[in-house]
Parts: sequence; structure tokens; C-alpha cells
Amino acid sequence: MALMTDAAMLLFYDFAGDAADHDDWHTYEHMHERLSVPGFVRGTRWTTEGGSPRYMAIYEMTGVEVGTSAPYLERLNNPTPWTTQTMSGFRGMMRGFCTVVASSGFGLGRAAVAVRFTPASGKEYDALGWLGQQVVPALALKRGIAGATLFRPTVKPPMTKEQSMRGADADMTWVLFATGHDSAALQSAAAELLDASAFEQHSASRPQGALYELGYTITADEAARSAAKPRKAAP
Repeated sequence: MALMTDAAMLLFYDFAGDAADHDDWHTYEHMHERLSVPGFVRGTRWTTEGGSPRYMAIYEMTGVEVGTSAPYLERLNNPTPWTTQTMSGFRGMMRGFCTVVASSGFGLGRAAVAVRFTPASGKEYDALGWLGQQVVPALALKRGIAGATLFRPTVKPPMTKEQSMRGADADMTWVLFATGHDSAALQSAAAELLDASAFEQHSASRPQGALYELGYTITADEAARSAAKPRKAAP
């Protein structure tokens, strides 16, 4: 199992503004706040250089129902001043609740490959059989790779005050996510096993992917044992 749970919220987006300001907010306030919501287990933030979307965030949850729970919606509809200021810089947000439909390997590497795609209508099981039974296990066996996970989107997130400030979120696609300690080995394995023609052969859209680097991670246990940092951290 590459993740801690079988459900997660995934986000892909760009940011128009100072990336350092975004990362301070995300590290010092936002992720601590989210991981303090019951049902959130671990959050990770990833970035890619020179590509788009620049940011990927994964929040592992006990179940997709956490995404429509009262405590979570209360936070989304009552954003802090820092969140309100930061949301104006968000661009192209894709956000959704997903279930893990295939997973192999264990642990979390410093590098990740995330590949987004959509199976043709009525052909979901073709893509699931190919990726879940062949590609995911094969990826996890490659040198330098910790594990691989296939996410399938479920319910669409409801509109909230936070979402209204940045504009409606795009629907989440299927996502194949793999991490490892060797970014070059990860890229090589992805190029070998995730060729665009293979997706077409299995009735899926042309994949969109990027190599990401881990920027920050926090668990619910850590959030419970500490206080969020102030808006302006000490130099």
C-alpha cells in the first residue's frame, strides 16, 4: 500500500503570485488547518518546475464522505484572512475526491510522477484492468520506486465560499501516482510503462503528466500535537 488510506482529495493548480508566499501559507496555516479536520490523515504538497499545473496536493482521508462532512465544510465556508488573500492567486484549480482502486509498493519517495487521464465512457474497466493489474504492480517493482497508486474520482465537491473566491473547480480525472527516491529512475519507468499509445489502445484519453518534487508533508497526529505557526514566521 503506497498511501495510508483508500480515499483522498487531490488538487492540481497554478498560482499567480509569489510562490514563496503561497508555500508559507500552505505550510504554516493551511495544511495544519486541514489536517485538524476529523477524517484527514496526511497531506503532501508537490511542485513541478517549468510545467503546469505547478502544484499537486494530496490529502489522504478515512473516506470520501469526509469531503462533505460538517467540520470540513465549516472551514471552507469560513476562510481565514490569510486564506482569503491567497485564494486570489489560484489559477486552473482541478479538485476532487477519489478512491484508491489499485495500489502496489509502500512508503513515500521524494519524487513523484502524476499522470491524469479519462477513460472513454463505458470503457472504465478496460483502463482499470490494464493499469491496476499490469502497470501499477510493474511500476512498484522498478528500481528506485517506492510505490504506485491508481485514483478514480467519485463525487464532485460542493460549491463553497473558498471555491467561489477562486472560481469553479474543474472536474477531477483519473490519476496514476507513483513515488520514488530516484527521480531519473521514476521518469524512465514512466516513459516505458505509460506511453501515450498504450492509453489509446485501452480506450483512454491522451495522458497528461509531470514529474513532481515533495515540498511538505504533515499528518493528523502531528497537527494534533502542535499549534499552527503565525502568519509571519520568524526569519
